Order: sequence, then structure tokens, then C-alpha cells
Amino acid sequence: MPATFDPRTPDWKARCLASFEQQPICRTLGIEMAAMEPGFCEMRLPFRADLTQQHGFFHAGMVSTLADNAGGYAALSLMPAGAEVLAVEFKINLMSPAKGDVMIARARVVKPGRTLVITQVEVSMLDGGVEKDCALMQQTTFCVMPK
Repeated sequence: MPATFDPRTPDWKARCLASFEQQPICRTLGIEMAAMEPGFCEMRLPFRADLTQQHGFFHAGMVSTLADNAGGYAALSLMPAGAEVLAVEFKINLMSPAKGDVMIARARVVKPGRTLVITQVEVSMLDGGVEKDCALMQQTTFCVMPK
């Protein structure tokens, strides 16, 4: 059973969505916000040939970028008003080629701290209606407060 968290501000979702809309990399790549809950974020990236490596799979950089963004927004959903989030560390295991119609990243907060938030992100590929795991990321994010 996934953990449930109480956000620190009532407008957490609006703040996350507004931040997402300001992400040039997400617009450039075509990343879509699919779901948001306190401590959870799901993002999707439809397949595009220009985001692949020489074998026709999503490039590992695309897998990492999608996972990093999903983890960051899962963390941001639990941060105080005015906070921003930065990834300070992550480790990703690429378990199988990212081949299919849509890449899906589902991020969950594992440990919400005052300044550091730990997330775990599962990345899968949806191909012909079948979902297959392709990567697993553990990430540490940092809460950045305005000066």
C-alpha cells in the first residue's frame, strides 16, 4: 500500500501544474502530466523517433529526464509555499530497452524531509496495450526557498 501524505499548502496542485507549465524541457520533449497526488506524480512521453538512440529505443537521457521530472514534482507536491525543487542526486537502473508507444514514469515520495525529499520512480513502456518495466530511479531532491 503506497504511503499517503498531507501537503503543506492547500494550493499544492495548482503550484505544481503552474511550475510544470514553465518547464521548457517538458514542452520541447512533449512530456505530459498524467496524474498528481500529494507525494505522487505520473508523467508520460509519447514515442518520437528524434528522441531515440541508434537502435531505435528511447535514449537513456530521455528515460532519465522523464524520471527526474516525475520525481521532482512528486517531491514539490509536499514542499511549503514558495519552495522550488532541485535534484541533488539520482541513481537509475536501466533494466530493459525503452521501446514502445509511450514511456510512463510513476514517482512516489519515500521520505519527505524538511529540506531533502527521497523519491522512487518506476519507468515503464506501454507497447500495444502491454506495460513493461524498463527503469528504476532513486532520487534525492532539495527544497529551495526564496531568499
